[in-house]
Amino acid sequence: MIDVKEKQTIVDLREKPYYLDEEAISWVENTLESMTIEEKIGQLFINMGSSTEEEYLKNSLEKYKFGAVRYNPGPADKVLEQNRILQENSKIPLLIAANAESGGNGAFMGGTEIATPIKIGATRNAKYAYEMGRVSGIECAAIGANWTFAPVTDIMLNWRNPVIQTRTFGDDANRVLEMSKAYMKGFMESNGICAMKHFPGDGVDERDQHLSNSSNSLSCEEWDNTFGKVYSGMIDAGIHSIMVGHIMLPAYERKYNKELAQGGEIMPATVSKAIITDLLKGQLGFNGLVVTDASHMAGLTSRMKRSDMLPASIAAGCDLFLFFNDPDEDFGYMMDGYKSGIITDERLNDAIRRILGTKAYLGLHKKDKKDIVPPKEGLSVIGSEEFKNIAKEISDEAITLVKNVDKSILPISVEKNKRILLIEQEISNPVMAMFIGAGSKKTFTEYFKEKLEAEGFEVEIYESPIDKIKRVSKEEAGKIMMNAYSAKSPITDLTDKYDLVIQLASIYNAAGTTQRIEWKMSKGTPDIPWYVHELPTIFVSLCSPFHLADVPQVKTYINCYDKNEDTLDALVEKLLGRSEFKGVDPVDSFCGLEDTRW
Repeated sequence: MIDVKEKQTIVDLREKPYYLDEEAISWVENTLESMTIEEKIGQLFINMGSSTEEEYLKNSLEKYKFGAVRYNPGPADKVLEQNRILQENSKIPLLIAANAESGGNGAFMGGTEIATPIKIGATRNAKYAYEMGRVSGIECAAIGANWTFAPVTDIMLNWRNPVIQTRTFGDDANRVLEMSKAYMKGFMESNGICAMKHFPGDGVDERDQHLSNSSNSLSCEEWDNTFGKVYSGMIDAGIHSIMVGHIMLPAYERKYNKELAQGGEIMPATVSKAIITDLLKGQLGFNGLVVTDASHMAGLTSRMKRSDMLPASIAAGCDLFLFFNDPDEDFGYMMDGYKSGIITDERLNDAIRRILGTKAYLGLHKKDKKDIVPPKEGLSVIGSEEFKNIAKEISDEAITLVKNVDKSILPISVEKNKRILLIEQEISNPVMAMFIGAGSKKTFTEYFKEKLEAEGFEVEIYESPIDKIKRVSKEEAGKIMMNAYSAKSPITDLTDKYDLVIQLASIYNAAGTTQRIEWKMSKGTPDIPWYVHELPTIFVSLCSPFHLADVPQVKTYINCYDKNEDTLDALVEKLLGRSEFKGVDPVDSFCGLEDTRW
């Protein structure tokens, strides 16, 4: 149980996580004293600009005076130049954030992807979480980013949750804490700071706060022993900032907000004083910087007017507001909230001290503006062979043989499985598919086919009727569909032609969340593995670890956690029996269902 204490919720810059000396504190106080109210309001915002043009960047800084930036990823040299312009033209040095959850690929295009957190969790080895943080820190620092919105400290307690299936280290609080601390240690070696997310904890609700309400429905005691354990451990370890999700925490909301004890509307944590000030800063004693999650999500925007939401988040205890919608409107809403007294001077100045204190911790106040962002030559560290080899090693360690009921299927061989049918379950959202496919020479299925053919297998990629009708006339499409739904094919059409079926599933939609499989057909076509008693069948998930719920009948099920080429290389080695399966399930991939184990 967490020890509930009466704690000071006003920042102390001499204490953890700042440990500022008198010189740094003087800079914070002198800067605060010199700021106009417009500059203070501006400091509360994290901007994501619509352009990287120098004139736009300079004008935005001058007009809105924002305190931090989280930019859209682009080529490393372009991001570096953007960050240079921003730091050289900002009156107060900026916090520049990246979403480096899995490696430098979250900071810019072409950054090294080390692994998704769930993949790290499958290794059960915290050294890989450390390496993920270390590589992220090196590559972020190279382009001038000093802040990562990571690690993801959520716990996967509900397999139906679509938001964090690949973004969590697993379903065990102790493992999540161990991995998160290791990531933070690695990242901070490059003189950056971390923002763990998404307080008060995702992974309980099956809804997605990007699209609707989301709630952490645990009791206070249950929360203390899971999410609370992780947050307390990370705070003790010196985490500098925490991102608050648009997630309700009814048990603690009712505990600290007595007016809600008998019912009433629970608000998301982002605008809840009970959760941010009383629980996080009071009970847990967090003395650092609190940032909201992105402010366009429906879990927040659907709950109150935007004009009320902005000042309410700061009044609740958040210190930085993530993203303008319309900059003029949002700046005005925040200013109106101050003028009307929703944001008090005490709360505003406390937020500014935390922001400036974080910048002082990073030593930004001591640097010449032209020296904050490193020179272009530093980009040479990006994508080194050392980093790539770390990713390869993790792939070998992580791939998990979750289910292998029919022991005769593995290992596969040319002698018994020469003719293979590959069936792809790919992204269902056409917009996301278009962006991911842009510039790609081959799909992951085509790459996997080539790997198997190089071993001597004969491999065919299945084309479903749904895919075929995209290439034909409306009349011909109608015939194909009618045949698919009315015709009955002999089982021998499959068994005489193939010796093995391998299904590859990568479901990852445009919102960045993982979802259930959407079967292209539903009446006898090979899309659905109904034939597991007719043909040896292997189902491989390349994203979500929870597809067994949709294919409980398969006898051999493997989680790979991503579709990177080094992962597919390692998968082939394991299918052939030349490498053992080393991964340990970081969640309950059987989804708590009895039939998935048969």
